Amino acid sequence: MKGTPRTPASSTDATPTPTPEVIVVGSGPTGLLLAGDLATAGLAVALVDKRPHKISNLSRAFALHARTLEQLDARGLADELEAKGETLSDIRLFGALHMRFDALPSRFNHLLVLPQYEVERALERRAREAGVRFVPETEVTGLSQDTDGVTLRVRRPDGERAELRAAYVVGADGMRSAVRQAIGQPFPGRSVIRSVVLADVRLDEEPAQTLTARAVGDAFAFFAPFGDGYYRFIGWRRDRDVPDSTPLDLEEVREIARRAFGHDYGMRDARWMSRFHSDERQAPAYRVGRVFLAGDAAHVHTPAGGQGMNTGLQDAANLSWKLAAVLRGHADPALLDTYQSERHPVGRSVLRSSGGIIRLAMARRPWTRALRTALTTVLNHVGPIRRRVMAQVSGIGYAYAAPRDTHPLTGRRAPDVALANGGRLYESLREGRFVLITPQPYTTATRNDRLSVERWASNRRTTVLVRPDGYIAWASDTPDPAGLEAALDRWTGGS
Repeated sequence: MKGTPRTPASSTDATPTPTPEVIVVGSGPTGLLLAGDLATAGLAVALVDKRPHKISNLSRAFALHARTLEQLDARGLADELEAKGETLSDIRLFGALHMRFDALPSRFNHLLVLPQYEVERALERRAREAGVRFVPETEVTGLSQDTDGVTLRVRRPDGERAELRAAYVVGADGMRSAVRQAIGQPFPGRSVIRSVVLADVRLDEEPAQTLTARAVGDAFAFFAPFGDGYYRFIGWRRDRDVPDSTPLDLEEVREIARRAFGHDYGMRDARWMSRFHSDERQAPAYRVGRVFLAGDAAHVHTPAGGQGMNTGLQDAANLSWKLAAVLRGHADPALLDTYQSERHPVGRSVLRSSGGIIRLAMARRPWTRALRTALTTVLNHVGPIRRRVMAQVSGIGYAYAAPRDTHPLTGRRAPDVALANGGRLYESLREGRFVLITPQPYTTATRNDRLSVERWASNRRTTVLVRPDGYIAWASDTPDPAGLEAALDRWTGGS
């Protein structure tokens, strides 16, 4: 799927450019990764956002999990981001639950604490280098679609109304998505917790654990280090239920910390403070015709587990290669339906897991606190259950449904295996192609633009076809030339 990168366009829409094949709405992490993938595949992409074009140094998201880091590794960005953040091998929740990331079967067996704006900077640079056309200060006011494409109605910075046309549109424009509203998709759910406070602060005294969360009485609080001297603090107290617009000062933040931890660690020098509420919502359909929803436009949930930005980035990784394959004529448009069937269940699962964590943290009645204690004991002492929970939170445990009678690896995440050429699988995935790993030589003269062929570094005999998003499309433990050719025809198009 690798294409010739286009000459980077201006940050405005005044520069003459090709008519976009895809318009992505929303320039947060999800939209940036998706647009960058599509442009790297050689497509003309416009990235529309109603905000002025700039990277804010304020953000709620602060953590990257193992599966997301693997996806960023497949784009050559993970090592750069790792150098800027703080890696944590374990966390403690509720004072007793000890969750270790270093047992994860991944090159990234840790949690990376890093502000969202650092992720956005890296993804924007990649998108610009690939030729994404940025269209800032342009608000979506509606859309219509037909059998050939989508017409996006927008209002420009000067108030002028205009129309933009593309084969497909992706709404990655957040919880209040204008694209979702334009296609008539409901956003059922409810607010789970109100008046959560967030602050990035310096501390005179470091917490005993590098990542610390406590729930005591009618308050809970959470600290995570950014590695630059600042800590992200998230806190809540039951008796302080006020609107998001209520002013927040550092003394209120300190009071929540004192309730949850017993002291405030000498909080000072807040560079950002905010008050927010947390919803659990999910759109019933991630696709309506030629329009797709991704990230917070498709699903929102509580910040517990730090899965929000991660889930959106993985939505983008799933959708981008499918759009590119269809637009380049290598796949049937029906492939796009698998975005819904694969990602909607993941979004639903994240809503359940993050919601479960926040409800345990908010436990008020004796029986719910007893349940929290019992679950903590089980997770601390029953290894298989703890590993399953960690695999889900980190994202590496998710697999996509596969047809019956297929190889057990089909639909599962491909680990970052060593290759005979001295490299790794996720380095090979940086070309944006399918990767075929075989025990014996295989040559193709007609699929070089969409297929890389590699050999195992070990003596493993399985043949594996890995999708561009790092999931296994087909596998066989025995030589099966006919089955392999059929799989290549299905997934990469006819020769």
